[in-house]
Amino acid sequence: MRRAERLFEILQILRRVRAPVTAEAIAGELEVSKRSVYRDIAALLALRVPIRGEAGVGYVLERGFDLPPLMLTPDELDAAILGAHWVLTRGEPEMALAARNLMAKLEAVVPQELRGQIAVPTTSVAPVPPSADVISSAALRRAIRERRKVHIVYRDSSERSSARTIWPVMLGYRDAGRILAAWCELRGDFRFFRTDRMLAMDVLDEAIPERAQVLRTRWREAMDKERARYARAEAPSSNTA
Repeated sequence: MRRAERLFEILQILRRVRAPVTAEAIAGELEVSKRSVYRDIAALLALRVPIRGEAGVGYVLERGFDLPPLMLTPDELDAAILGAHWVLTRGEPEMALAARNLMAKLEAVVPQELRGQIAVPTTSVAPVPPSADVISSAALRRAIRERRKVHIVYRDSSERSSARTIWPVMLGYRDAGRILAAWCELRGDFRFFRTDRMLAMDVLDEAIPERAQVLRTRWREAMDKERARYARAEAPSSNTA
């Protein structure tokens, strides 16, 4: 790997995480020595790249620093196109349009030698039947971004309907539809709601009384506990006959 490529890869490593990254971790990923990493960090600092940290502790790239969008590897472009094609077949119309716009922008900015990967992609996804949702996923995503409570009428697996006010956390896209993770005021706990079972939805003016990161952290902790509980329940007994 040439040094210019290695400097770029170091920046990529620092961009994708928020916690400090040690020189040892960087060296392991790039398959170089720690001494090389120290020299590369020094070179980046000399170029006024805003990196904080020190040897033995870790390095952090300050927010606000970005790289030109032209510096995509063939694998990174494949990943972007695969993701866009997945959204085209599984996302709602607004997301599908966004995916088409993304591919058009990528074609406009990537080097000439990479544009063929967009016209003739190396990957594909299987088409799926369109979703039968009544509610707007675009409105749900907007509520998540704006931290707004949502009122829904929901039909459960037993065909019983109930009205609930929820705090949306994350909208998950699956092959067979979409599922919303949210705090349910009715149950006083986190719940998953299939969007195809939402009979009506209204985004409220009332704001969620927690910061987005705090709510997301609580949801992850609840999911970790739930997975641990299932793991204990499914673990084979240590007793023998």
